[in-house]
Amino acid sequence: MSDEYGFFSGPPGYPGSDEPPPPRRRRGRAVVLSAVAVAVLGCAGWFGWGAWGAIHHGGKDSAGGGDAASALASGSPARNGPPSAGSSPHASPHGSRSSSASASAARPLAGKTVVIDPGHNPNNAEHATEINRLVNVGNSRKACDTTGTESNAGYTESRFTLDVSRRLRTLLQAEGAKVVLTQDGATPWGPCVDQRAAIGNRAHADAAISIHGDGGPASGSGFHVIMPARVVAGAADTSAITKPSHTLGLDIRSAFRSVTGQHYADYLAGGLGMDTRSDLGGLNLSKVPKVFIECGNMRNSGDAARMTSASWRQKAAQGLADGLTAFLEHPSG
Repeated sequence: MSDEYGFFSGPPGYPGSDEPPPPRRRRGRAVVLSAVAVAVLGCAGWFGWGAWGAIHHGGKDSAGGGDAASALASGSPARNGPPSAGSSPHASPHGSRSSSASASAARPLAGKTVVIDPGHNPNNAEHATEINRLVNVGNSRKACDTTGTESNAGYTESRFTLDVSRRLRTLLQAEGAKVVLTQDGATPWGPCVDQRAAIGNRAHADAAISIHGDGGPASGSGFHVIMPARVVAGAADTSAITKPSHTLGLDIRSAFRSVTGQHYADYLAGGLGMDTRSDLGGLNLSKVPKVFIECGNMRNSGDAARMTSASWRQKAAQGLADGLTAFLEHPSG
C-alpha cells in the first residue's frame, strides 16, 4: 500500500516498514515448537530479513526502480513521488512548454511579417484583356501586369518566380516569420501591380520583395536589385521608404551574391548590381520597405541553365532569406 505521498510502505515486516516481521511458521506441522526453538527461529528470521534489506536498500528493487525506504531516509522522493521544487523542468510538462516557448522566441524573425511577390502569373497569357488594363501607379498609368519573359527553351519567368518564392517562404517561416504571398499560382491572372503593392501595405510588412527573372540581351548575364526612387505623385509617396528600401537592397545584393555565386549584371547599372527606378507601380505605391530582384537574365544561356536548376533555385531562395534576415535585424538602416 502507499502513504499520502505515494511512497510504497508495504505490510509490516517489508522493507520500508517500521514494524518487525511476524515469526514465520511452517504449515502442516502439529508439533509446537519449544521456547528455545522459537528464539532460534526468530533470530534466523531477523538475520534473513536483515540480509534482504542490506541487499535491496543498497541498490535497486526487482523492477529497476529506486528503493522507497532509502528515499525517505535521505529526504528525497521516490521515483513515483511528486517532483521537488528544485527538480529539472524537463520532468514537468510545464517546463517542456516553457522550453518550447523559449525556442520559438529565439527564432530571429519571430514577430516579423514578410511579403513575397512572385513576379507575373503562370496564367497571364490566357487573360490578355485583363492584364493589359491600365492602372494608376502614381506618376503614370501602366498595364495591370505582363506575361513576363522566358528562357530560349521555354522555361517561363512566372514558373521560376513562383518556385523561388515558395522555397523562400519555407525558409522564412522556419525562422519564425509570418509570410504573405501576393499570389500562389491559384489565381487566374495578376494581381495587378497596384494590388501587389496594396497587399504588402495591408499586411504592414516589415519588408517586401518582388522576385523576377530578366529578359535582357543574350550576351549579358548576372543579377541586379531594383530600389524605389523618391516619388511623390497622386497615390504614390515613397518618401518614407526610400532609405530603408536602399538598406534592404544592399543586404539582398550582398547575401544573394554570397550564397549563389552569381555576379552583378554586366549589361546595366554600371555593373554594380543596383538600380533605382521610378516607373514600377509595385514600388511607387508601396508604403513598406520593398525591392525588386532580377535573379538572372533568362535570355542568356548560362543564367538560364542556372535558373532552371532546382538546386540553384534553392540557393537563390537561401540568399534572399539571408538578405531579408540581415535587414530585419537592423531595419532602420
